[in-house]
Amino acid sequence: MRVIIAGGGTGGHIFPAVAIAHALQRLRPGTQLLFVGATGRMEMEKVPQEGFKIVGLDIAGFNRSNMLKNLTLPFKIWKANMQAKAVLKDFKPNAVVGVGGYASFPVLNAAQSAGIPTLIQEQNSYAGKSNKILGRRAKAICVAYENMDRFFPKDKLILTGNPVREKIAHSTISRAEGQSWLGMETDKKTILVVGGSLGAKSVNEAIDKNLEEILAEGVQVIWQTGKPYYQTAVERAKAFAGKVKVFEFIREMDYAYAAADMVISRAGALAIAELCIIGKPVIFVPFPFAAEDHQTSNAMALVEHNAAMMVKDSDAAGELVKKLKTLLHDTAMQDIMMASLKNLAIKDADERIAEKVIEIANK
Repeated sequence: MRVIIAGGGTGGHIFPAVAIAHALQRLRPGTQLLFVGATGRMEMEKVPQEGFKIVGLDIAGFNRSNMLKNLTLPFKIWKANMQAKAVLKDFKPNAVVGVGGYASFPVLNAAQSAGIPTLIQEQNSYAGKSNKILGRRAKAICVAYENMDRFFPKDKLILTGNPVREKIAHSTISRAEGQSWLGMETDKKTILVVGGSLGAKSVNEAIDKNLEEILAEGVQVIWQTGKPYYQTAVERAKAFAGKVKVFEFIREMDYAYAAADMVISRAGALAIAELCIIGKPVIFVPFPFAAEDHQTSNAMALVEHNAAMMVKDSDAAGELVKKLKTLLHDTAMQDIMMASLKNLAIKDADERIAEKVIEIANK
């Protein structure tokens, strides 16, 4: 069986794509896989690190901050379409999977035009424009949220959840092991602050501004800042004698999640899938400029199930620490959140999606 997986751009697209690829290899040994990404984006580095071959298309998205850069966009789209057709002709896939990101649309569009079965993995609770268009001709659409028939044909929808890295989905690391790995004190409540792979400016500034107030609660903090805020946070943490551990990026998130008692996070689809599985009380600060504001929709889907709290990005400076302190002192709410999160968790999303890929490829 030959399968193309197209898309990327962020860890939120890449890690699920890699999880699906590994699941396909487990369920159908000998499957030949090819990833298609966007030249210059992070998938071109991350996917080969996982042992998979990837080719890049010369594609970019609409630039909202510099309109002049969009003058070449029609040519780039045309070129990417030609490249996508060439990749399909050369690789001859039995099925094509789209995970979102710049490369997903031209590859799936070309596959659908050529009569090759396609599957969409829609990670968010609010579908993007590209996937809504592709959904009309897709054979299957794997989703992580209910009521997605607002965007897609109901008969094509399969509720699979979002694939999570295996070492997080099936982690056996104890809280004590996580605490030890990070050099934390096991008798203190631990707050994990994580704003995605690049960090979150509003969250970082809110933590920085209120660090004394947070630590006065007798807690300790694991603070993933992203590159832009890292040095500022390192200097800020020096005064607190190991109570604040600062990281630019945490690769071993399974240890960080194990160590944490509570989490402050952006509301990307991958982060939400992971947080449902680890089942720790969480406060979301959605990134407000994500396409169609999908992070707010993602977070609200959990808030409505009493599985999370939410603070608007614009309110983070004044409200985030207030909500954190409220949650720290409300053990009943913590218990409700943990139970609700675990009810929403799906640990085998990768295999559910892989099984559907195999089914449409065989047809």
